[in-house]
Amino acid sequence: MNQSLGDSELPTPGQQVITACAFIHQQIDGEHKVFMAKRSDKKKFLPSVYELPGGHIDFGEEVPTGLVREIQEEFDMTVKLGDPFAVFTYSNEVKGSHSIEVIYFAQFTDEVENIKMNPDDHSTYGWFSELELPQTFVSSKDADDDEVKAIYRGFALLNGESLQF
Repeated sequence: MNQSLGDSELPTPGQQVITACAFIHQQIDGEHKVFMAKRSDKKKFLPSVYELPGGHIDFGEEVPTGLVREIQEEFDMTVKLGDPFAVFTYSNEVKGSHSIEVIYFAQFTDEVENIKMNPDDHSTYGWFSELELPQTFVSSKDADDDEVKAIYRGFALLNGESLQF
């Protein structure tokens, strides 16, 4: 069942939701950068917040398949997924649900000039280096946010740093 119409806003009180995001990276001028999109200001959940692209996994759908579908729906782009490297949970007060989010390394296989955003989902996007990440933070998403921590972890892994246990 595809609930692409405002998935983050459909009420699912007391439900467990699975989401997946892509840490889409590339080297730009010799520096690792990550693709992030700014949520539409019309969204009820986290409006105008930069995020990794992704979304809800449909019931019975494989997580990688759902993530590839979400990127296609939101940006009209195809991605190649690498390994997952982060998992965390969060509560969605708008839906009344609890989400499990999995983050995968990824790269676009289409030319980045072909990105076509769905304005219902996102207002803009950019490529950000690790040092540029703070400019994407807003009061509801800051350095203590689990997704932000995962993005920093993605950069650390790209830079060859070992995993912390």
